Amino acid sequence: MMEDITILELKNVRKVFGQIVALDSVSFTLKRGEIHGLLGGNGAGKTTLMNILYGLYRKDEGEILLRDKTVSIHGPRDAINQGIGMVHQHFLQIGSFTVLENIVLGTDVRNKYTMKMDQESEKVLELCKRFGLNVNLNEIMSTLTVGARQKVEILKALYRGVDILILDEPTTNLTPQEVDDLFVSLRVMVNDGLSIVFITHKLREVLSVCDRITVLREGKNITTLDRKDASEEVFVRAMVGEKMNIENSIYFSTDKRVEYQRDPSESAKFKMENINLISPDGISRLKDINLEVFSGEIVGIAGVAGNGQRELAEVVTGVVPITSGKKVFLGDDISQKTNEDLLGSGFSYIPEDRLSDGFLPKATVAQNLILGQHRVKPYSDGRFINWKTVFAESTKFITEYNIKTNGPADVGGNLSGGNIQRVMIARAFSMESQMMVAHNPTRGLDIPSMDFVYQKMLARSAAGYATLLISEDLDELIRISDRIAVVFRGQILGVLKREEFDKYAIGRLMSGIQSESQPIEENAVP
Repeated sequence: MMEDITILELKNVRKVFGQIVALDSVSFTLKRGEIHGLLGGNGAGKTTLMNILYGLYRKDEGEILLRDKTVSIHGPRDAINQGIGMVHQHFLQIGSFTVLENIVLGTDVRNKYTMKMDQESEKVLELCKRFGLNVNLNEIMSTLTVGARQKVEILKALYRGVDILILDEPTTNLTPQEVDDLFVSLRVMVNDGLSIVFITHKLREVLSVCDRITVLREGKNITTLDRKDASEEVFVRAMVGEKMNIENSIYFSTDKRVEYQRDPSESAKFKMENINLISPDGISRLKDINLEVFSGEIVGIAGVAGNGQRELAEVVTGVVPITSGKKVFLGDDISQKTNEDLLGSGFSYIPEDRLSDGFLPKATVAQNLILGQHRVKPYSDGRFINWKTVFAESTKFITEYNIKTNGPADVGGNLSGGNIQRVMIARAFSMESQMMVAHNPTRGLDIPSMDFVYQKMLARSAAGYATLLISEDLDELIRISDRIAVVFRGQILGVLKREEFDKYAIGRLMSGIQSESQPIEENAVP
């Protein structure tokens, strides 16, 4: 049970990056034995605030009080020495080391010359048992699931004796079953006296696991409520303000879809037949992929990160040539077509890595907005670019897609990550493509922007266009997909229709379990 003793207080913390105010006099308190949710959309300032507490950033103004004493934290080592640990969204691990080696790395090992770690192993095993974090200490890190690797990061912090644990978007790449297991372990930890800060943008998570919730929006405190006084509607209003019409949103609604009336005899707009992809070093990346996408359909691709999603997107869009199999688009065999060919004949693509794929940081915003279309009408007559049209259209896109920039002539590299993503989205949706491939299209966007993308996708669907939506956000896939295919180690283990959507059924497939009793063969894809 939560004690009413404040263990940590951040007072009026301010942080500025250049001209951007990331945190504007933000205050936050943490009580002993509580899970305190830090809720907000992307860019709200949640991670920045905790990075200051953990010593990764220096605050410009404000005060940190720990156990009623003002402290200065100049780096993660200071934070750990003060009893503060942080599990980042992207794990800091050495894949070739064992679990135990990763946990004790950087600490004083008793037998440093022989590297016999019996005492260290005993201590970690006690922590595993105490907090329900079951992992094999002798396993090599690179062989573990994302959920198991996250347990290792938590154990790494607990091994160092922290009593304040910060978790940054801890459920991002977990299956629903792993999320449930994590929540059970967190409750055991706080019952044992730890205090936890749970950073997330997911409403249902904070309402199910947190004792108190603080909402940040655009770097400012909006509200702090006990869970018993909270509701989803209150937090929705706090997170988005007046920037979106919640009643008509896709993000918060159950289902506001307009179904495309497809002729049952119509063949698939895009089809993959027995597609295989073998890397240059002989590793199978995709195996026997069969998938169809029909007119007016959004087909979602679910899976834990790193199970072939990127390879699938690049094969579909012609970025990477297939090893064997066949791709058909509008009845034509496009197996040998390049990415340039496909983008010029009815495909559009929002790539996963916005910084290295399809964006030129030294080019202008306008040039990036027409990239790939710069040789066709209305931007060009085939010989010369019509810059008047380019700038007029770019200005329209900047307004419509809420791209925060000084104008079409601004250098692309000056944009924030979220605004680069908006450029990629604007470019893809401005093309009248019959087939769109969108890979994590809403990553880095705030909730109104995410809702805007969903509205655009559903409008495409209603107009009869096809979409392949690859996303690590299972809520996103369930929200707008017509069917969901689940990939595991480069294979499609199952395809579910909308009426069959169930988080736990999808979660089992994401874990490699094709039925409740039958796991996939361990070496099905090397």
